Amino acid sequence: MDRSVRVSGGGAAVGEDGGGAATEGAGGAAGAADAGGVVGLPVAVGAEALLGTAGLVTLDAVPSQAGGSGQAGGSGRAGVADRASGVGLAAGPVPGVPDEAAQGAGAGASAGACAVRAGLRGLRGLRPWRLLPTPTGTPFTFGYAVVLLLTSLFAEYGDPSLISSLHQGSSTDVAHLADRPMFVLVASALWIAGGITSPYAIVFLLVLTALERRVGGLRTAGVFLLGHAVATLATEVPVGLSVLAGHLPSSSVYRLDYGISFGVAASVGALAGLLAPWLRWAVLAGFGWMLVQDLIAFTDPMTNWGHLLALVVGVATWPLLRGHGRGASA
Repeated sequence: MDRSVRVSGGGAAVGEDGGGAATEGAGGAAGAADAGGVVGLPVAVGAEALLGTAGLVTLDAVPSQAGGSGQAGGSGRAGVADRASGVGLAAGPVPGVPDEAAQGAGAGASAGACAVRAGLRGLRGLRPWRLLPTPTGTPFTFGYAVVLLLTSLFAEYGDPSLISSLHQGSSTDVAHLADRPMFVLVASALWIAGGITSPYAIVFLLVLTALERRVGGLRTAGVFLLGHAVATLATEVPVGLSVLAGHLPSSSVYRLDYGISFGVAASVGALAGLLAPWLRWAVLAGFGWMLVQDLIAFTDPMTNWGHLLALVVGVATWPLLRGHGRGASA
């Protein structure tokens, strides 16, 4: 007559039937051993239980034989896998250790080992060098960063009068936009206002690198230039109109305006649309709040309004970029 072991929760019950026995566990079905052969049981033992993230590890479990007998009804014990916790349970008691205490200790050890292994796998998967541009992976950002580094060093150590003249000649003020708009729109983006230590220089490296890895250099350049041009025109055209209307002095048409901050703000807005939802809104909220604080300070309201507008321009590019994103591993 076949015997079956039924495991439910933390206890075990032995029952008999006339035709054949089915063993049920908390994690699934376990085959019973008969007198003529051995049936595979799903068991979770040692490292196999920790590594079986997609399911239990199936092993061939051979029942112990009592007195040389191959009958399943002998006194041998068969390991039963608990699918819920991945902890091997014995059908019989462990000498000197209560069943519940042994199970609790085993579950705690397994959970701790799983957490350690997951942490090690996460550390091995980190690739911090991908946060910075490379000549082959992100050629646009890398080449642009080299140009900005050179102009920043020149502005730091060059002749002050020459640097002032170059800044004036590449300024996107009303006078230059009316005379040679394309030239100054490009030339003004070759300088970093505040130098290489400006926060926008750091954001430039991180954001444009991440954006280019996802959508490519051409689209990244398009987002940057679009935000730079739109925000510049949107802030300088009202100045020109105010001068014509007599609300501002004529000297306002020579207002010094250069730098990469508009393009960087647009790139932040564009990159946010490619991130996970929780991270997307966190980035937009954090960066947007920083821009609002600058606007409240009222130190340079035209530029501060331009930053907010450039961020909105970047957000407006989401429908154009999402279909071309290559994912975080690109």
